[in-house]
Amino acid sequence: MNKILVLIGLIALLCHTSCTSKKEEKEVESKLLVTSPLKKDTSVVNDYVCQIRSIRHIELRAQERGYLEKIYVDEGQFVKQGQLLFQIMPRLYEAELQKAQAEVKFAQIEYRNTKRLADSSIVAPNELAMARAKLEKANADLSLTKVHLQFTQIRAPFDGIIDRFLVRQGSLLDEGDLLTTLADNSKMWVYFNVPEAEYLEYKAKGSKDNQQVSLLMANNQQFGHPGVVETIEADFDNETGNIPFRATFPNPDRLLRHGETGNIKMVVPLKNALIIPQKATFEVLDKKYVYILDKDSKVRSREITIGADMEDLYAVTSGLAETDKILLEGLRKVKEGDKIAYEYEEPKMATSQLKLHAE
Repeated sequence: MNKILVLIGLIALLCHTSCTSKKEEKEVESKLLVTSPLKKDTSVVNDYVCQIRSIRHIELRAQERGYLEKIYVDEGQFVKQGQLLFQIMPRLYEAELQKAQAEVKFAQIEYRNTKRLADSSIVAPNELAMARAKLEKANADLSLTKVHLQFTQIRAPFDGIIDRFLVRQGSLLDEGDLLTTLADNSKMWVYFNVPEAEYLEYKAKGSKDNQQVSLLMANNQQFGHPGVVETIEADFDNETGNIPFRATFPNPDRLLRHGETGNIKMVVPLKNALIIPQKATFEVLDKKYVYILDKDSKVRSREITIGADMEDLYAVTSGLAETDKILLEGLRKVKEGDKIAYEYEEPKMATSQLKLHAE
């Protein structure tokens, strides 16, 4: 009988110990991780699609009518300022030059003879004035003819790269016909559109007009030289709500070409920002919410406003205070008003464990 009682006692003790252990394990498992917003200065990188343009990109057109006699360069070739590119057949203009030179000589002889007569008072002074005017007109016609002859030679107005030819040797050109284009790629102008809200934030934060930006090229490689924002255009586009910015990039290796695309990366500073992990938020009807803990350790949903979106992090502009406790994990395990057991994790630790740390 005593042995039976001892055995029953041992069984009861084991059951009690087992139940107690399971209860403790259940309490440990039910504890959820909680943290607070991290308040500090940081920055966000805004990304904008951009268009890349040469600082000088012009059309080269024929200034005289005639046959294209010679092409001295090739498509895609780098040319120097003053280099001869095209030659329009000059024979007609050379003949006109010879004629103008002859008329100048004739007018000079006539003027000298008239002057001798005027000095001897044989002819009236007005006849000398007319001879002088005729000489001046002949010189002006000669200068004009020289200009027309020079126009048969098309030279590079600046250093640059020749684009595709739109005419071929032997083509009959009319005045104004487009031959090709010339691009100065020593520096590049990069245009990108900034939404109105981001423009206002940019100006409100006192950002400098010469703010440095970087360029991500179409191959997802960062361009090796930083650029600076030099110009903001005057007007917003009423249809898109954007305003164009222009950044200038040095291009010493001529890697960038006119017409390329890419993405501008612009760092925007955030002063005293409240940073929270993205995983602490949930969305209802396009609005962002977090669960906060009240003084009774009950979860309450609260709407927040996101000011900046970073990888794994949000900068919150309204809805939270630095002292609030927010639920970091187990958002799907709770509902409004649930009382929970929790463990608190310091904000720096909560953000440092993410892929992107708060800076």
